[in-house]
Amino acid sequence: MPYDPLTLIFRWQPPARLHGAGAMSLAARLVFASVLLRFFLQSAATKIGPGGLTDGAYYQILPKMFEAAGYDAAALAWPWHVVVAAGTVAELALPLMLVTGLATRVAALGLLGFFAVMSLTDVYGHMVDGATIGLPFDADPYGKILDQRLLWAMIVAVPLWLGGGAVSLDRLIAPRLRRWGAPPARA
Repeated sequence: MPYDPLTLIFRWQPPARLHGAGAMSLAARLVFASVLLRFFLQSAATKIGPGGLTDGAYYQILPKMFEAAGYDAAALAWPWHVVVAAGTVAELALPLMLVTGLATRVAALGLLGFFAVMSLTDVYGHMVDGATIGLPFDADPYGKILDQRLLWAMIVAVPLWLGGGAVSLDRLIAPRLRRWGAPPARA
């Protein structure tokens, strides 16, 4: 017996495995993938060159220190090379982990920290102006840093709170971890 379209729309029930929190987490991860994944992958690609890290990596991550070193990465102390390398790896790995649902909560928490460091670097390292920073509740949606990063944080907060859900690598890996004696993870 055929149904009219309105009945199909309003009586549709999602499959049990995608219902509720898992579906919300998957939706948030898909939104992140569609809006931010390419941004982060392209940004990480600007930091990696044929010989390793590029000067652009040092300028983007440590702008004032790189300037003080005469734009010569070799003049920086070794811990700063580790900071730039870690930042580059995080910019590449954390978004991929979040989208695939691998260590979802760890990736989401790492991305929230990354957003904070990225914002502070923009404000204090690159010295962006107040109009670019923006203010909450200012009725101006064009403030690029604060407004955008708050929205990014809300997208990432969903999988942080709910975990990866049924459609995630966490769900595939969890039974194997339990067999190896690791404590069960809530996906």
